[in-house]
Amino acid sequence: MPRKKKTNPLFGKVLIANRGEIACRIIRTCHRLGIKTVAVFSDADAGALHVQQADESVRIGPSPAAESYLNAGNIIDAALRTGANAVHPGYGFLSENTGFAAASRDNGIVFIGPSVEAMERMKNKAEARRLAAEAGLPLLPGTTGAVNDTDALSKAMEIGFPVMVKASQGGGGIGIRRVNSPDEMPDALRRARSLAQSAFGSAQVYVEKFLEAPSHIEVQIVADHHGHALHLFERDCSVQRRNQKVIEESPSVKLGKGQRNRMYQAALALVKHIGYTNVGTIEFLVDQKGNFYFVEMNTRLQVEHPITEMITGLDLVELQVRIAAGEPLPFAQDGVKRKGHAIEARIYPEDPKTLLPVSGRLDSVELPTDKNLRIDSAIFPGYEISTHYDSLMAKVIAWGKDRNKAIETLSKGLSNFKLPGITHNIPLVQAALANEEFKKGAYNTLTLGRIVDEMNAVQALTEAEKAALATATLGSLFGQGAPGHRPASPWKGYGRMSQMNPWSGRGNRW
Repeated sequence: MPRKKKTNPLFGKVLIANRGEIACRIIRTCHRLGIKTVAVFSDADAGALHVQQADESVRIGPSPAAESYLNAGNIIDAALRTGANAVHPGYGFLSENTGFAAASRDNGIVFIGPSVEAMERMKNKAEARRLAAEAGLPLLPGTTGAVNDTDALSKAMEIGFPVMVKASQGGGGIGIRRVNSPDEMPDALRRARSLAQSAFGSAQVYVEKFLEAPSHIEVQIVADHHGHALHLFERDCSVQRRNQKVIEESPSVKLGKGQRNRMYQAALALVKHIGYTNVGTIEFLVDQKGNFYFVEMNTRLQVEHPITEMITGLDLVELQVRIAAGEPLPFAQDGVKRKGHAIEARIYPEDPKTLLPVSGRLDSVELPTDKNLRIDSAIFPGYEISTHYDSLMAKVIAWGKDRNKAIETLSKGLSNFKLPGITHNIPLVQAALANEEFKKGAYNTLTLGRIVDEMNAVQALTEAEKAALATATLGSLFGQGAPGHRPASPWKGYGRMSQMNPWSGRGNRW
């Protein structure tokens, strides 16, 4: 009698509706679980690493994201044609798109993420504020829903300037404007609405009190379909530029035990209030006095999820897959342990002093290796920096038995990066790691801006010194130096992913 073919109790085949490092990251876990994978790609990504690593691949359109990675119809069609019975959206693109999640469900494809209903509750940031208030979370003063221009100004006058105008459907720091006075409000509203419409298809905005020099701290949560909801500790994401994160670490060194526990309980209260399942992140701002305020919920996997994996020994993508397949969490809150300290840096192709993006081609790639270093990336020799998508080249994650050791490992790893042909932000990351505010744990969302200013000041001083040297040289050449002295020229001399896991040997948590 022929043997019966074994079927995977999770999913037989998963389509990854994304690209770059996160697609490679998801493929890695699926393959470890014995799940076949389907990659999707645009014309720009025909030779991309995620396409090379997947079991199958399907072209979904031209290079522009709107015609490929944001084309839900083409992605659903690819899943149906390849027989994929689940889709993982990664982060960005369609990861928080309720229409895509609903279309997946309606076509018999499991969406590896929260329910459409839970996503719908949280995707409007103004509505999320209202639900958070119902769950008892502390909020910054502001509107409880989207507002028209007249009400926006009235509310701003009531709570006091400065305020923030934010896109209701926003995310990733897009569609946020600081307003310092009533005179600035009309222009801020116009710009915020225009950007929100372009980025999210909705011009709705809300108003929130501006918090000076806060810390940005988020709580990672996980919840199954059997009534279990847990936190996986917090991440400090305060090192930012243009409202986007550059360095993240866990645990935060700014929170006391009581404050930390209150933040965990607040996050879980919201999760239970909205009936959330799968993984997600509750984000807070923390003021100088230690008070914390709900900002938003991200109903997806976060870019910075690896640092949580490094300190817990858990695979968050595996958690997502197993929960989506209907499995209960196999551990309670007291079964989640934290070990050591982890820190992550995002490597972008950009000028570290201007923060302006650059393009180009990586002629060669040399990545550092260390037993306590993990690199999530999709770059390779010949990799082209595309202008069509987010430019993130790599995430470098370091683990240490304490914070100092983690910083030391990350700094060493960054020094051993070799990315010839591309200007990148590694010098800025290294300057941030060496900054006294950061080393003391006293940094906030304004710290990186000050570091950029300092780098530019040093550069300006260097240019001034060059000019002075040039002037002195010209003076000497024209006989203005000391008699009989021939000055020396002042211009002389100028001229693979690590598998590190600090929890190795503990066995599969599942």
